[in-house]
Amino acid sequence: MKDVAAQAGVGLKTVSRVVNGEPGVTPETEKRVQEAIDALGFRRNDSARVLRKGRTATVGLILEDLADPFYGPLNRAVEEVARSHGALLINGSSAEDPDRERELALALCARRVDGLIVIPAGDDHRYLEPEMRAGVATVFVDRPAGRIDADVVLSDSFGGARGGVAHLIAGGHRRIGFIGDHPRIHTAAERLRGYRAAMADAGLPVAGSWVSLGSTDPGRVATATGAMLTGPDPVTAVFAGNNRVTVTVVRVLAAREHPVALVGFDDFELADLLRPGVTVVAQDPAALGRVATDRLFQRLSGAALPTTRTELPTTLIPRGSGELPPFSG
Repeated sequence: MKDVAAQAGVGLKTVSRVVNGEPGVTPETEKRVQEAIDALGFRRNDSARVLRKGRTATVGLILEDLADPFYGPLNRAVEEVARSHGALLINGSSAEDPDRERELALALCARRVDGLIVIPAGDDHRYLEPEMRAGVATVFVDRPAGRIDADVVLSDSFGGARGGVAHLIAGGHRRIGFIGDHPRIHTAAERLRGYRAAMADAGLPVAGSWVSLGSTDPGRVATATGAMLTGPDPVTAVFAGNNRVTVTVVRVLAAREHPVALVGFDDFELADLLRPGVTVVAQDPAALGRVATDRLFQRLSGAALPTTRTELPTTLIPRGSGELPPFSG
C-alpha cells in the first residue's frame, strides 16, 4: 500500500478507501490510485483485513448432493446474493450423512465463515449452538433445524403433495400409490402427510401396499413401483415424492402396456418433452436460495430479529401424465 500511495501521490488512507470501496475519494484521485494498483500488481491482503474487521466476507453452503439438479438453481441464487454483498461462497455436500454434515459445518466455521446456509441431513444441530453464539449467522433451507431455534426457509411440501394427490383424485383415481424418501427426512414425511390428507379428504382408504418409503435408489423404487402395480389392489396412479423417485417411476411405467397416471414432486429437466409430459408439483429452488441468503445477510447486518419459519408456495404443472384416466381394462 505504501508503494501504491507513493506512486499515486496520495496518503495510505486514500489507498485504503479505494481498495475497500469506501466514499470520500474524488474520481480523479481514484483513477490515479487504480492506475498505480494495476501498474504495481497490488492485491489486498484479506488475512490482514480479517484481523482488522473480524469478518471474512465468506459464506458456507451445505447441500445434500451437488449432483442433484434441484440444488443447481438454489446454489446459483445463494452465490448471486452473496456476491451482491461482496462475499465469496464456499459449498460442500453432506451426501445425506449427518456425521458428514456436522464435520463440514464445523470445518467451515473453523475457517471463520461469516454465515452458514444448511440443508440438513441430521436432526440434531446443537453442535452449532456455540458457533451461532459466537456470531456465525445460520439459516436452514428445505428442512428445519433439529433441537435448536434457527431461521428456516421451506417449500410447502404438505400443501403441494395434498394438491397433487387431490388432482389425481379429481381425475377419477381411487387407488393411488405413494413412493417417497426416508421417513426421517422432513420433506418426505410432510409429503406423505399431504398424500394421506388428500385421501382422507376424499374419504378414500389407503392400503398398506400403496405406500413405500426408503432409499431413492432406482432398484428400490422400481421394485416398489412394480409391487404397487401388480398386487391384489393395484394402483391406477402414483404420486412420486421427489425428482429422483419420479425419474425411476417414469422408466418403469414406460415399459408397461397399460397407462398409469403419475404426478411427481419437483420438476426435472425434459419432463415436458416426454410423452405424455410429466405432471409435477414444482418448487422454486432459486427462490429458496434467495430468501435464505437475504435472511442470512439481514442477520449479518446486526439486525436483532426473531427466528422465522418462511414457507414458499408450490405450483402444480399439468402436462399429461397426471391427467390420464384410470385404466378400466
